[in-house]
Amino acid sequence: MTRVKICGLTTESDLELVVGAGVDAVGIIVDVPVETPREVSVDRAAELADAVPPFATSVLVTMPDTVDRTVHVADAVEPDVLQLHGEFGVDELADIRERTGRSLVLAVDADEASNARRYDGTVDAFLVDTPAEDGGGGTGRTHDWGRTRSVAANLESPVILAGGLTPENVDAAVDAVDPFAVDVASGVEVEGGVKDGDAVRSFVEHAKHSYGTEASPQP
Repeated sequence: MTRVKICGLTTESDLELVVGAGVDAVGIIVDVPVETPREVSVDRAAELADAVPPFATSVLVTMPDTVDRTVHVADAVEPDVLQLHGEFGVDELADIRERTGRSLVLAVDADEASNARRYDGTVDAFLVDTPAEDGGGGTGRTHDWGRTRSVAANLESPVILAGGLTPENVDAAVDAVDPFAVDVASGVEVEGGVKDGDAVRSFVEHAKHSYGTEASPQP
């Protein structure tokens, strides 16, 4: 069964909503150099991470500029998992993993996803997202799912699919890529940073009842 992460949580009410809908992981965005209504302060992120109940995974989504800053934010927020965006070398990622003691998800651009092989074994999973001009994700646009499926097949680490997913297309996305998990933010919102309960429940239902057993054409 495909796992589901809802990203960009900013309030306890939305946290309760998505956990109640059956998500496996929640993403809390901190310390990113791009403008987004989903970013919260380090202190707020720590409060939200602390409110995540047992059997749901808290994910700190961040794009820091140094290893030390990454470790500092991780220690302050205390998430279960770190999702890193930005440019890090293999040795830097290994250092972060050792110093924080947390699992690492490395975000990679869909256009350059084949480069993930150099980090395979250093991180615990890859998030493949549609790139933005500023280097971040969250574009709300899909990418070539067939190419992502090919990349995933050559990686030992699990692949999390992101980029333009919605309740309407997540079935096709799972069938096309057969990812370990899917990740959505804007695709289940009524406005930036505010989740839509019906959309969240529909997304989870469709994602978890798709099995990725055969490739499907991208809509």
